[in-house]
Amino acid sequence: MPRSLVAASLTSALGALLAACGSPALSQDMVLRGGTIHTGLPGDVTAEAVLVRDGRIAFVGKASDLPAAPGVPVIDLKGAALFPGFTDGHAHLDGIGWRELTLNLEGSTSVVDAMARLSAWASAHPEGPIIGRGWIETRWPESANGPRFLTAADLDAAAPGRVVLLGRADGHAVTASSAALAAAHIDETTQPPAGGEIARDTAGKPTGFLLDAAMALVADLRPQTDPAALRAAYQAGFRVEAAYGWTGVHFMSAPWKDIPLLEQMAEADEAPIRVYTSVTPDGARELFASGPRSVADGRIITRAIKLYADGALGSRGAALYDPYSDAPETRGLMQTDAAEIVPIYEGALRAGIQVATHAIGDRGNGSVIEWYRQAMAEVPRAEWKGGTDIRWRIEHAQILRPSDYQAYVDLPIIASMQPSHAIGDFHFAPARLGEDRLNGAYAWKSLVDLGVIVVGGSDSPVERGDPLIEFYAAVARRDLEGFQGPDWHPEEAVSRETALKMFTLWPAWASFRENELGTIEVGKRADFTAFDIDLMTVPAAQIPHGHAVLTVVDGKVVYERK
Repeated sequence: MPRSLVAASLTSALGALLAACGSPALSQDMVLRGGTIHTGLPGDVTAEAVLVRDGRIAFVGKASDLPAAPGVPVIDLKGAALFPGFTDGHAHLDGIGWRELTLNLEGSTSVVDAMARLSAWASAHPEGPIIGRGWIETRWPESANGPRFLTAADLDAAAPGRVVLLGRADGHAVTASSAALAAAHIDETTQPPAGGEIARDTAGKPTGFLLDAAMALVADLRPQTDPAALRAAYQAGFRVEAAYGWTGVHFMSAPWKDIPLLEQMAEADEAPIRVYTSVTPDGARELFASGPRSVADGRIITRAIKLYADGALGSRGAALYDPYSDAPETRGLMQTDAAEIVPIYEGALRAGIQVATHAIGDRGNGSVIEWYRQAMAEVPRAEWKGGTDIRWRIEHAQILRPSDYQAYVDLPIIASMQPSHAIGDFHFAPARLGEDRLNGAYAWKSLVDLGVIVVGGSDSPVERGDPLIEFYAAVARRDLEGFQGPDWHPEEAVSRETALKMFTLWPAWASFRENELGTIEVGKRADFTAFDIDLMTVPAAQIPHGHAVLTVVDGKVVYERK
């Protein structure tokens, strides 16, 4: 059957199933057959049929060997390819939801385009603050002679008199309007907090561009604390993730105050996919005291804390050992130091809490490695609550010195990486880093070859959040137009079998659930993702053009493509 008909056929099959057998979303029993089933086991073992009983996999194998299952709904995949449930190993669930409810500047092609979108939004929403996100200047024509960040003057012209906060795509900078600056009492005399920067013009006046920790100065202007709005944002985030085919998400920087809400939503059956949360540092004390939390049969698990070492490469906040090649006056921004962060790591060891630390620049990564090593040395292993299998992570691990690779093996450390960052960043990374430092940038295969667990994620809403884009980036290491620059180190692309592990088995391992999730095996939970293309065989260039057609969690259909 032509691939273009797969989605329609699957929808038709599911429609018939709904009419004849009742909604599969209300059942935890089902048979799936009629397409290639990739189990995720070594050697790309495939099957023809899967039987699910009570949300667990009861049979995997040839269709001719399928046990009799009278009354069990049958889903005919009609040529779609079925995989273990894809898990986004690094995303921001709240941000994904807010992207659906606020001004989305993703894909804006210029300052003019971005400001036209702002003007239209302001006209359609004449009351209250305007919150938006998604702009990135790196490919704007106005940045031809150097980065052209948005300014308060831009925002003031597009939305006069309004409080406007527009976040850069990477989430590490925001531009505030003059009204927002005034409301936050930011002027020529305001000093940035440690780890932050207030951009100023030649007269010392703030331009509106606030970097990293300086964003906290305007945080109270965001109207995103209303309980109903917050619940709506999470509901939107869940819908988006399920529709992309994600059966789970590792929610990074989950606000501690939101954990009770997420747990309530799970108990009320409003959390269709799994959430493994790494909470913000303000929740450290409470989490260390309570230990890991789990509700709704593991639908929401809180077991980790997320911290920051540095900023992002695009906004030059990533901390480098040597100056930026295109801005020799700066080496980026560290967000913390050993005296502040190592005691938190030590507390995590004693409480049995996993640690995830954001590090992008080589200095950021090198610092985290040393801090991890220090904390592990200073806390006797007998005091590590839960044992020594702690599975600590570095989030992003983008720019490494090759000499630091071995530390990921020795400590060990999980490298939590987002392949789409490479195919986007390499349009500006060579300018930021220079040729030499690209040897060690986005080094997925080098780490995998050493035996390092590399967890794949999207960092959505920083990136689009589509698992097919992430899979494509990992195996092709080309941008979405097929371009691969001479400095992109194509040898760091991974095999399709490795890429599959990056989004299935390895996120399961990183969340201590490899015995329940990550492969299609008897006894494991019935989490599946079906795409209208076979990721293991289709030409790489076609991968980003596919679609998820079925998402199943615990044997329940939580998304079907219309």
